[in-house]
Amino acid sequence: MQRRSLLKLAPALACATAPSLHAQESWPQRPLRMVVPFPPGGGTDLVARAIGQKLSQQLGQAVVIDNRPGASTWIGTDAVIRSAPDGYTLLLSGSTSYTVTPALKPQPGYDPLKDLMPVAMLAKTPLLLAVPAGSQFQSLADLLTAARARPGAVRYATYGPATAPQLAALLLEQATGVQMQDIPYKGSAQAATALLSAEVECGYDTVASLAPHLRAGKLRALATPGPQRIASLPEVPTLAELHWPAASFEGWYALALPARSPAAIVERLNRVLRDIMGDPGLQAQLNRQGLQGVFVDAAALRQTMGDEITRFKAVAARHPGRFD
Repeated sequence: MQRRSLLKLAPALACATAPSLHAQESWPQRPLRMVVPFPPGGGTDLVARAIGQKLSQQLGQAVVIDNRPGASTWIGTDAVIRSAPDGYTLLLSGSTSYTVTPALKPQPGYDPLKDLMPVAMLAKTPLLLAVPAGSQFQSLADLLTAARARPGAVRYATYGPATAPQLAALLLEQATGVQMQDIPYKGSAQAATALLSAEVECGYDTVASLAPHLRAGKLRALATPGPQRIASLPEVPTLAELHWPAASFEGWYALALPARSPAAIVERLNRVLRDIMGDPGLQAQLNRQGLQGVFVDAAALRQTMGDEITRFKAVAARHPGRFD
């Protein structure tokens, strides 16, 4: 009787496991689309193109970069969430999409822990607080003195409400007791242009975005909110060294799929990405852009997301109305 029951169950068990095994063995059979919720030219775009090229080589299929900027990364992120969970549409974005916007916006429109399937964190990026080369501010102390003297007069560029540059600047405001004015732009490239033209007094952005302008002598870095000094910019102090550790913040980039994507595809991507991030050539390429290549698997990435969302929601609760 038991043997007959097992024989009857065998076809059902085979059907249950077949989709996962089939997805693992046959995927991918066509080009992949990697959505980047920022315009071309910024730090996120640089990471996406570097990873996408290596991923294409490993998987044997083209990886097409699809830049969809706007609405504090919501437009691009939503496009991925609404796509078919078949492994052919990926999200490559910074922590803005995964933790900052969902935590700070009163109605972000999505829950990253429910609507996305985290795959892996691939790079960390220290931010820089920079000013135009001709600025009167020679140090962070100069900038804070001006901000205290005239609350709201010091303007800083962001990618829009509830993005990493706004959060980093708000953490600085909160720690130092100053009040500054955020000016939103559509992405990193536009924010950098505003900073270069002195349309704003200062701005936070990634090393990848600002380094070319720093090397050209068009911008000056005052501080980094990261945990340590940047190897390529050893003269730039950390906020902790300047006695403002509460304003510390570190950005990162990660890959995700739509929720309900096959677990076998996530597992395969993890294996492939682990190998890719061990490539010395890719590591050197990222380092030249001021980035640190890492590999943090899906489980650890999900934990990081949960921890950061909790921290950033506490910030939002202290500053209602700043992120609408």
